[in-house]
Amino acid sequence: MNRSILGGFVAAIVVLALIAAYSALYVVNQTEQVIVLRLGQPVGTVTQPGLHVKAPFIDTVTRIDKRILDLDMPEKEATANDNQRLVVDAFARYRITNPLRFRQAVGTIEQANARLTFVLNDALLEAIRSNSFEQIVRDRRDQIMARIRDQANREADRFGIQIVDVRIRRADLPEQNSKAVFDRMSSERAQEAAQIRARGAEQAQGIRARADRDSQVIVAEANRDAEILRGQGEAEKTKLLADAYGGDRDFFAFYRSMQAYETSLKTGTRMVLAPDSEFFRFFQRPSGEPAAPAAPAQAR
Repeated sequence: MNRSILGGFVAAIVVLALIAAYSALYVVNQTEQVIVLRLGQPVGTVTQPGLHVKAPFIDTVTRIDKRILDLDMPEKEATANDNQRLVVDAFARYRITNPLRFRQAVGTIEQANARLTFVLNDALLEAIRSNSFEQIVRDRRDQIMARIRDQANREADRFGIQIVDVRIRRADLPEQNSKAVFDRMSSERAQEAAQIRARGAEQAQGIRARADRDSQVIVAEANRDAEILRGQGEAEKTKLLADAYGGDRDFFAFYRSMQAYETSLKTGTRMVLAPDSEFFRFFQRPSGEPAAPAAPAQAR
């Protein structure tokens, strides 16, 4: 009987020890950090992943996300310093760097998002009011986002939060203003295109006029040079013919007659001539001598 009681007592102690051990051990994952609470009061934070020990039964743990979190901000309308009305869509990324301060200041991710939205909206509106439309959209966009992040971080530090990045996803004119600006830009581009076409047509006309003038000058000079060369050729031809005629008159007469025969026969010219015509003397007399005059008839 005593042995049974002792065995039950030992079993109860083992069970209690196991329960105490289970209550004293906890695991921290890589994506989280832990606040240890003793009777509801924080006594420490654990950020390193792994197996950890706490006081059993009286200590509890609160787990807080350690990853980078996203915050989508609602669209805001604001006026830039050049009086341009803008619709701005932005988002932010942040992490919880001080879990104890985070728990005491905001408590939950949802509350943190709500508080950060107010802080970021104030910083965003101030940055828009301090810059022009072109600076926000094109020239200083990176600097403006960095300024919003730094300004918001000064407030977010009170919540144990660090804002890693702020991005302006879109910064456009309101829809009604966008249409008016688009129409104005289209009109300006059409006017600019018309001016460019007019200048192009004027330049093309000038180029055509110069080309026509140059072509007329070139043709006139070419005709002049051709006439000079033609005259020189005719003179040289005449000289050669004169020299040939002076060198051998019979041969020259034969050569010229052969040319005349070739020209007349090649073109198919029809001639009505007597067979004993002087034109055919080389057919009748190879020497080409003139025909002897006919003897006068004797009277009977």
